Amino acid sequence: MRPGLGRFRFGLYALVALLLAACGRTPLQEQQAYVFGTRVEVIVVGDDPEQGRQTIAAVLREFDRLHRHYHAWQPSELSDLNSAIHAGRPQQVTPELANFIREAQELGQQSDYLFDPGIGSLIQLWGFQADEFKAELPWESDIADWLLSRPSIADIAIDGTTLRSRNRNVALDFGGYLKGVALDRAAAILRDMGIRNALINIGGNVMALGSKEGRKWRVGIQHPRQAGPLATVTLDDGEAIGTSGDYQRFFEVDGQRYAHLLDPRTGYPVRHTQAVTVLIPAGTRAGTLSDAASKPIFIAGPDGWRDMARRLAVGLVLRVDADGRIFASEALHKRLEYLGKSPEVVVIQ
Repeated sequence: MRPGLGRFRFGLYALVALLLAACGRTPLQEQQAYVFGTRVEVIVVGDDPEQGRQTIAAVLREFDRLHRHYHAWQPSELSDLNSAIHAGRPQQVTPELANFIREAQELGQQSDYLFDPGIGSLIQLWGFQADEFKAELPWESDIADWLLSRPSIADIAIDGTTLRSRNRNVALDFGGYLKGVALDRAAAILRDMGIRNALINIGGNVMALGSKEGRKWRVGIQHPRQAGPLATVTLDDGEAIGTSGDYQRFFEVDGQRYAHLLDPRTGYPVRHTQAVTVLIPAGTRAGTLSDAASKPIFIAGPDGWRDMARRLAVGLVLRVDADGRIFASEALHKRLEYLGKSPEVVVIQ
């Protein structure tokens, strides 16, 4: 079962149709690639096509660099660090990687470590560190052993650029973090190269710059159980939006869906939620938060998701529970345009 094309459908098909229909006068440059295990798309609107092409190429080069340097299970700086942790030895890393880990530790602490890139060994147990997923469940005893050691990114100590871990079972996996970082990097590259109007889509994590001929960018939010968007929303300059869904990367055994969104408290995939979408206001880390914040809100579940959103200062959030019921913060609900018959939505103050 391929994890890929067709599973991260958040806004991509609707996005292209909406944009191409609306950008008939100003030249539009667009390029797609496959990076971070997903489809990425960069669209630039401007009067200089060559500038647009060069800028998109620079963005895609940075995506490729991040992907290669921080791959969790292929040879990379990150896999070298994981090997050192497993061997119990300190490791010298680049300042960039040290900063990534510091930031991820801060996000982990804010989320009670429901966001935790240190659970790579659990992700591997479930078979999600692969390009293709096998419909096989891990042994319950292996999950129990993992829970006993409970590795976390909090176990890593940083001294300048020297890293040590007090827990040899820590294995870093930036799969729920790096796409957001890449959005922020892309925005910086685009602006530095003189581009003011663009849209970046990394497997459903989207950031908007400027507008398209004075009109706000509009993107679609994928329905988690239907072929088509649940709603669309317009994005202001610098805003980012991201979705975590159980329809993106999963396998099935005996009719039961097992998705890649794992609860580190139980060691098992989350079953109470189908999708969570967050919209992050413009800021230097808008992209990063659009990727990282949706995961702990997704995992927190029916009794905890609203509190988790408050802890992470996320005021625009939508959640679809396991039964398909839709909950939305009032701030986001006001901005959504639901397609077809308007669904019943529980609006949260």
